[in-house]
Amino acid sequence: MNLVIQSPAPISDAHVKPLAALARSRETAHIDDTLLRFIDADPLQRPDIDAYCGTHALDYAFVEPQSQLSDFGLVAMDMDSTLITIECIDEIADFCGLKAEVAAITEAAMRGEIKDFNESLTRRVALLEGLDASALERVYEERLRLSPGAERMLEGARAAGLKTLLVSGGFTFFTERLKARLGIDYTRANTLEILDGKLTGKVVGEIVNAEVKARTLRETCEKIGIDPQRAIAMGDGSNDLKMMAEAGLSVAFRAKPVVRQAASVAFNFVGLDGLLRLF
Repeated sequence: MNLVIQSPAPISDAHVKPLAALARSRETAHIDDTLLRFIDADPLQRPDIDAYCGTHALDYAFVEPQSQLSDFGLVAMDMDSTLITIECIDEIADFCGLKAEVAAITEAAMRGEIKDFNESLTRRVALLEGLDASALERVYEERLRLSPGAERMLEGARAAGLKTLLVSGGFTFFTERLKARLGIDYTRANTLEILDGKLTGKVVGEIVNAEVKARTLRETCEKIGIDPQRAIAMGDGSNDLKMMAEAGLSVAFRAKPVVRQAASVAFNFVGLDGLLRLF
C-alpha cells in the first residue's frame, strides 16, 4: 500500500526517517511541504503509524497504489460536524435557552451511548416546541459555517465525475439550502413540523437514523448505477457507522473514537479536501 501523510502545516523533515522505518517503506515521495507518500508501506504497521501520527498531529491513510478518485462514483456526507462545523439542533436550542441540555443528548448520541437515535432526536426536538421558526434562519445565517476544505472537496469530487449526497439526521431546512448553495446532487434529512410560524416539537415522516442513512446510500448508488463499493462515505458520529460500512471507502472527519476506529481513513487535523490528496 501507499502510506499518505498529511498535515495542515508544513511537515518537518525530522518525521521522514521515523515514518519510513515504521512503515517499512524504502521510497518516499515529497508531494509538497504538507504531503508525503511512502511507497510499498506495510499496512500491518498501522498501530505504530497511528500512535506516531497522533502524537505529532499528522493524518495518515493507507491507499491502494493505483487508486484514483475517479474510481469512485459517489461521495456521501453527513452534515452536522462533518460538512458544517456546528450541530444545528444545538444552536436552534440556544434560542430557547436549552442549548446545554440538548447538546448533552446530542453528544451522548454521537458517541454511541444512546443506542436509539430516534428516541434521542424525538427528545431533543420536543424541547423546541413553541420556538419561533425564524430561529432556523438565524442559525443558518449567523452560525452555520462550512468545515475547512468543504468547497474544495466538493469541486474536486465533481471534477472527477462523482455525484454528491448529503444525508443527515439533521433538518431539511439546512440541507436544502446547502444543496442549492453548493450544487449537491442529492439530500436526505428530517423535516421539522412548523405550524403558525412556530415549531411544534415534532418531526414529520420517517426519521433519518443510521439504518436510513445506509439505505439512502444504497438507493442513491442504485439510482446512479454503481456498486456501493464505489461510494465514499464521510461522517463523525455513531449514526454514520452503518452508512460508512456500506461504502468502499469511509472517512471519519474529526470524529468520535468509535467512528475513527471503524473508518478506512480518519482526518483529525486536515480539512475535508484531504480526501482529494489521498490519490
